[in-house]
Amino acid sequence: MGVAKWINKVAAAAVPALGAGAALAQAVVDMPGGPAVRQLNLPPPVTGIASQIYDLHFVMLGICAVIFVAVFGVMFYSVFAHRKSKGHKPADFHESTAVEIAWTVVPMIIVIVMAALATKTVLAMKDTSNADITIKATGYQWKWGYDYVKGEGEGISFFSSLSTPREQIEGKAPKGVNYMLEVDNEVVVPVGRKIRILTTAQDVIHAWMIPAFGVKQDAIPGFIRDTWFKAEKVGVYRGQCAELCGKEHGFMPIVVNVKTEADYTKWVEEQKKLMAAKMDDPNKQWTQAELIARGEKVYAATCVACHQASGKGTPPAFPPLDGAKVVQGPKDNPIAVLLNGRQGTAMASFKSLSDVELAAVLTYTRNSWGNKTGDAVMPADIKAAKAWDAAKLNQLSAKAQ
Repeated sequence: MGVAKWINKVAAAAVPALGAGAALAQAVVDMPGGPAVRQLNLPPPVTGIASQIYDLHFVMLGICAVIFVAVFGVMFYSVFAHRKSKGHKPADFHESTAVEIAWTVVPMIIVIVMAALATKTVLAMKDTSNADITIKATGYQWKWGYDYVKGEGEGISFFSSLSTPREQIEGKAPKGVNYMLEVDNEVVVPVGRKIRILTTAQDVIHAWMIPAFGVKQDAIPGFIRDTWFKAEKVGVYRGQCAELCGKEHGFMPIVVNVKTEADYTKWVEEQKKLMAAKMDDPNKQWTQAELIARGEKVYAATCVACHQASGKGTPPAFPPLDGAKVVQGPKDNPIAVLLNGRQGTAMASFKSLSDVELAAVLTYTRNSWGNKTGDAVMPADIKAAKAWDAAKLNQLSAKAQ
């Protein structure tokens, strides 16, 4: 750790000498749980694995530095001391068994030493057994969905989207401290407990990464992969999707809030009460106005990144919804698109939304901007479409047998 602190001190002393650019950097403050001003080093580790990675980084850097100095030192000395102007004649030899053995054995030993140092850490990174809490993280274009599937908090489920105001992103307002690394719903975990993260994706490959935890795991559609961490310090820690996943790749932050055991238990209780309060009454008769109001919120949280608040989209990848035939046509078509997505396009399935949310967002899009169908899609319509899909799949399965 001493080398790391020395590097940071040198960086802090050197940056002010860079001129006008440094003056701009001085106005920026450290982001809590995220990047720091003039940070040239890895973030301070808050898990055992991250600490091992941190130390390995400097050990490997040291080995590489020694090799660099040794190789180039010999090279420069040879060029300087045996140059033609000093009267040196080129050596006349063809092969040297000793040299051949040396430059084969020495690198091999160096590689074995480096591998031996890293093996313990790599094996520990893959050991996800005996987790206290298991959370599934699902990547979407472009947000994360979280499901607490085992341990305290089991049953809690929510989406986590970028919460930085569009005005800041578009340069119309001053940028906040946590610009582009803040979300509406944080992942909450207890300190000192082993947390297993299952990663998958709904559409394309994403990656779940928190640098301070030493964690990065790809989220691949159709596959479940896993990683783990055990935070040793209470606080908020920030990361991002680390796999280029499309237009809004930089709009997929990850925020983990590490709380004390007591505070975590309190959060779990609050979340379960909140989820119970938000549950829709299956017998409720929805009006068009209620569905439009609800749909506007669903659209803002789920659709606006691709199709824009104006409904104009970002063609050709994301076509406009304003004036779209599929939106204004028979209800069955937009329902099918939301439930199944569109193969070969960026439009993913949104079956993860509830029947009410799907009905609401469809009603909103069919009656917003230039779209004036005047009708409403009811939760019963979504339920019927899902039942029809299930029956069709059963028929196909029976035929396949």
